[in-house]
Amino acid sequence: MISFETEPPTADAFEERIAEASAAHAWLVAERGGEVLGYAYGHRFSARAAYDWSCETSIYVDTARRRAGIGRALYTELLDVLARRGYRRAFAGVALPNDASLGLHRSFGFEDCGVYRRVGWKNGAWHDVAWLQRDLQTDEVDPPAPVPR
Repeated sequence: MISFETEPPTADAFEERIAEASAAHAWLVAERGGEVLGYAYGHRFSARAAYDWSCETSIYVDTARRRAGIGRALYTELLDVLARRGYRRAFAGVALPNDASLGLHRSFGFEDCGVYRRVGWKNGAWHDVAWLQRDLQTDEVDPPAPVPR
């Protein structure tokens, strides 16, 4: 299970997601010869203004391309871009079980911060989602607002 999508998004819906994430955070794509190998993006953590310095990250790598360094390259760049734009914390939700994704996140310094139990229904079963977080930069008093681009 890669996603909690129950139906594949349309091309238009995907374009909207990319535009929204790119406007304030980032959406990165790894491709070779026009073939998408994977993508990673950051997006709004919560609509409340107090959360403006936090973001959620997601990453997807084609199953045939895993363990080839694509995810590592995407996340390295994504986390750097988000930090440069002023975000302080990144959060990631990982549908369980998923040892590979947990391992990738932990290798980037993400730490476990909780588990939502039986939160997603897919493929005839309830699934837990582990939440991890990583500081992107140090805290400061009265930090400036993140700068989208």
